[in-house]
Amino acid sequence: MALVVGGNGVRTKLDKPAPLIINGDMAISQRSTSVTGIGDGDSGYHTIDRFRFEEGNTPAAVWTMTQESLSSGNAYNAGFQKALKMDCTTSDDLSNHGDILNVIKYATEQRDTHLFKKGTSNAEKYTVAFWIKATKTGTHTCELRDSTNDRAVSVAYTVSSSDTWEHKVLNFPADTTGATGTGTTKGLEIYWCLHHGGNYGSGSALQTAWGGSATNARYKGQVNNADSTSNNWHLTGVQLEVGEYDATTIPPFQHETYSDNLTRCMRYCQHIVSGNHKLISYAHWASGSQITFILNILEMRDVPTIDYDNGNDYWAIGGSSGSTNTIDSLIIDGYSTNKCVGLYSGTAAGGTTGYAYYGFSDNASARLALVSEL
Repeated sequence: MALVVGGNGVRTKLDKPAPLIINGDMAISQRSTSVTGIGDGDSGYHTIDRFRFEEGNTPAAVWTMTQESLSSGNAYNAGFQKALKMDCTTSDDLSNHGDILNVIKYATEQRDTHLFKKGTSNAEKYTVAFWIKATKTGTHTCELRDSTNDRAVSVAYTVSSSDTWEHKVLNFPADTTGATGTGTTKGLEIYWCLHHGGNYGSGSALQTAWGGSATNARYKGQVNNADSTSNNWHLTGVQLEVGEYDATTIPPFQHETYSDNLTRCMRYCQHIVSGNHKLISYAHWASGSQITFILNILEMRDVPTIDYDNGNDYWAIGGSSGSTNTIDSLIIDGYSTNKCVGLYSGTAAGGTTGYAYYGFSDNASARLALVSEL
């Protein structure tokens, strides 16, 4: 169920499907609320669920990525309490870096974009709306990419006032070429450019019509948000709509309840534990030095992998024998599914074959999550 803010206040909309963008209000941040030192080699999900930092080649820029709490400003007044914040901590003047790139990306599953009828004669236009606050004024770019068919289109927008929340409503054309598919792999992707080298903007013009992805036309005219350590870049209130809208006609942002939002995010990431002495699940000592944990989880997009911080004696078991036995690492079992996951370790010692135990974290730095991201 979604909550829609309109002229008559907040109301429930049982007849309207969930928003196409998950966590567009940046409320969910399962992994962390702030990560420093994000730069070369750090492509991935760091804080806000469903919003990924990506870098290309070897950019010099380094960022702190934060889930920011809002208490004032136009976005806050529009009903948003959280935002994604990128704080430049090491600048990059882009000299001698033709292929470097930093972007924020959101990816949908193929089967979630069928409403746009892409690749048919009845293809629909796209509207992407969001709240943006940036230190750097001037031209910024947003890009839609169809990873299935390697097609893309970009739209430029203007940040008019430095460090001020502004609402942007961008229209993208329909694409009658290349259906995105119906599977659970990547379909439509949205990119917000932070900064780029010359090879991403050396074309004669921005690629404003759908076509094969042209690297040199992706971000033509984009300002460099990483040219000073005084620069910040903030994003919230992201929505994707079928059809063409402007700032007056676009439907109100659908504010989901926290629990609905979290449940949708958990299709891609499920935080299990972090910190010391946190229960994981029951466990079974199979044989020799092998201990097995079984986790029943919400259905994920695919069989997950482990995302965890581990080290010497980070994990432990306790149980009927009365002793605590430590474990250094965990491995996902090959029989795991996207609904039930088995974890095992071959490094434990001291248990009794056939006995039942409980597993828990045994270090303040221990962290365990299951991920099935796009």
